[in-house]
Amino acid sequence: MWNKPWSIKEGLIVGAGLLLTGEMLQLTVGAINWNVFAWPVNAIVLSIFCVLMLIGYRLRDNIYAFRFQSSSSVAVAALLYALTLTVIMGLFIQVGEFQEPVDPIGLTKMLSYWPFMLVYLWVAIIVAQTTIHQVLHFKLYFVPSLLSHIGILLILVCGTLGSADMQRLKMYCEMNQPEWRGLDNRNNIQELPIAVQLDKFIMEQYEGGQMPKRFASEVEIMTKDGKHVQTTIEVNKPFTIGGWTIYQYGYDQEKGPMSRYSIFELVKDPWLSVVYVGIYMMLAGAVLLFIIAQRRKKKRL
Repeated sequence: MWNKPWSIKEGLIVGAGLLLTGEMLQLTVGAINWNVFAWPVNAIVLSIFCVLMLIGYRLRDNIYAFRFQSSSSVAVAALLYALTLTVIMGLFIQVGEFQEPVDPIGLTKMLSYWPFMLVYLWVAIIVAQTTIHQVLHFKLYFVPSLLSHIGILLILVCGTLGSADMQRLKMYCEMNQPEWRGLDNRNNIQELPIAVQLDKFIMEQYEGGQMPKRFASEVEIMTKDGKHVQTTIEVNKPFTIGGWTIYQYGYDQEKGPMSRYSIFELVKDPWLSVVYVGIYMMLAGAVLLFIIAQRRKKKRL
C-alpha cells in the first residue's frame, strides 16, 4: 500500500481520514456555522479556493498526492463516500437551521456535519483539478465532460457557500393591512423592501369539510421603488418579485375558510441562479454525451 501508482485503496484511506478528522471537529468545535460565510466572506473563500486549486495543479508534477487528486481511482473512492453519506442523510429526518440535532452525532443536521462537508469538499477538489486539466489541455471531445464538471463545481461550491446569504422569513398578513415585516427562524423582526396585503383568502374543501382541497390568497404586493402587483398565491404556485419568492404557508386553521389572515414564507437566495446555471451545464453535458454515444454507435453499425 502507498506504492505508486496509488489505487482506490489509498483513496478509501484518504476518505476514512477525512471522516475521522470531521468527527473530531464535530466533537470539539461543534457543527459548522454557515452564517459566518455570509457575503463578502463567501466570495473571499471562493476566491481562495480557486487560487489554491490553481496552485495545487501547478504542483502536481512535483507532488504525487496532488496528481492523485485528478485520477479515476480517487474519484471512485470519493464518490463512494459521498454517495454513502447522502444515503444516510436521506434516512434521517433533517432538522431546521436553528434546531439542535436530535441525535448525539449530528446525522439529523448533515449540512452542518463536518464529515459530510469535508467529503463533499474533497469531491469539489477532485472535480476542480480535473476541470483545470481539461481547460489547460483543451480538446473538442472534452466539451461534454467539461460542461458536466463545471456544472458540478458550481453546484457544490456555490450551493454551500451561497447558503449563508439565503434569507427565509415568515410573514403574517391580516386582511386589508399591508405588512412590511417578516420573522426569521429566531423570531427576530426583519424589515423588508416589499409589502404584502391580503385582499381575500380562498379555501376549497373536500366533502365533509375536514381537509382543505385548496387554499390560496389574493394579494397586493408593493415595493419601495413603487411597483404594485395584484396576484394569487397558493401552495406550489409562489410569486417572485424583487428577488423574493413568496409561498403560501398557512392560515388560521381554527377559522378555516373564514380565516382573516394568511401566513407566507418569503425566500431570497441570491446564489440560486448560479446553482441553476450549474444544473443546466450538467444537463447539457449529459445530452452531448448521449448524442456523441449515439453517433459512435451508428458509425459502428
